Amino acid sequence: MIKKLLLAYDGSEPAKLAFEFAWEMARRYQSEFHVVAVVHPPEYGMEGETEAVIERSLTHFRGLLDGLKAQMGTNPTTPATFETLVGHPAEQIVLYAERNEIDHIVVGHRGTSLFERWLVGSVARRVIAYAHCAVTVVRT
Repeated sequence: MIKKLLLAYDGSEPAKLAFEFAWEMARRYQSEFHVVAVVHPPEYGMEGETEAVIERSLTHFRGLLDGLKAQMGTNPTTPATFETLVGHPAEQIVLYAERNEIDHIVVGHRGTSLFERWLVGSVARRVIAYAHCAVTVVRT
């Protein structure tokens, strides 16, 4: 039984498909539905520039999450929580899942090339590797 479900959302096409899958699963199991978006701070830059980039990104992701809320409407049997976090996406997703005792995580799969996945890794792959619970990767 899935009591708490987490969707990692970045607004991409794979994430939109993952949302549809996760929201249907949450309704079917009448589980709590958690949605997180993670702002990845820039690696380099001046402190003022970094803060400005993070603030713009937070505003962007909060807008995306507001759009999801509107799509979902009201469903009293499926409580939903939305959060925007800052940090490395995979790390923040796994930490959120642990803190909130999530039973199942859903992420979208990015269609990057094999070389790009080898070079920079994949958020989905890292979540699978470190999550304490089941993870579903939704492919396009």
